Amino acid sequence: MVKLTSGSSSEQGLNRRIVVGEIMAGLDDAAIVTGLGSPTYDVASVEDRDRNFYLWGAMGAAVALGLGLALARKDLDILVVTGDGEMLMGMGSLATVAVKSPENLSILVLDNGLYGETGMQQSHAGLGCDLSEVAAGCGIQNSWKISTYGELQEVKTKFQSRGSVRFLRAIVENEELERVMPTRDAVENKLRFRKSIDADGLGQ
Repeated sequence: MVKLTSGSSSEQGLNRRIVVGEIMAGLDDAAIVTGLGSPTYDVASVEDRDRNFYLWGAMGAAVALGLGLALARKDLDILVVTGDGEMLMGMGSLATVAVKSPENLSILVLDNGLYGETGMQQSHAGLGCDLSEVAAGCGIQNSWKISTYGELQEVKTKFQSRGSVRFLRAIVENEELERVMPTRDAVENKLRFRKSIDADGLGQ
């Protein structure tokens, strides 16, 4: 593991795709919403599933969409995988998530302290904004921050288990990995996702 070049120099960075793979492995049947950019490539690199919904350009909307799905489909586990920049833009949604607190919603934020899609500029998370503390301050009781593989193993089962809503901020390495590109056809993305979760039958 290497030190991050942004944020606290005392924090170790995790490989983002190892984190995503470990979390997805415990949520095989979950519907997954991804924030734009690297989280989409990360999830697709583990498995390009029909139950993955890729938000290509809707920056800031990943958690809000995940919340709506969780409330509409309580029979499904919903996992949101996004980055610190996207989460910062949609930060207000965490307050509504806390109020509603659906037991089937998990939120994973991959935090490298950078805006990866626009040139690796430093984000507010890299300048001291602790998104796990923000989530806790909004009222999300199960909020964790991890920066080592030991911490990932300690928290993984709790994060994957139903209860009140869960928020996990993973400090990841500052690295540009190969882009694994799933479909960018918005209609195809929507239709295959709807079919995979039986949207027309509403889980009946």
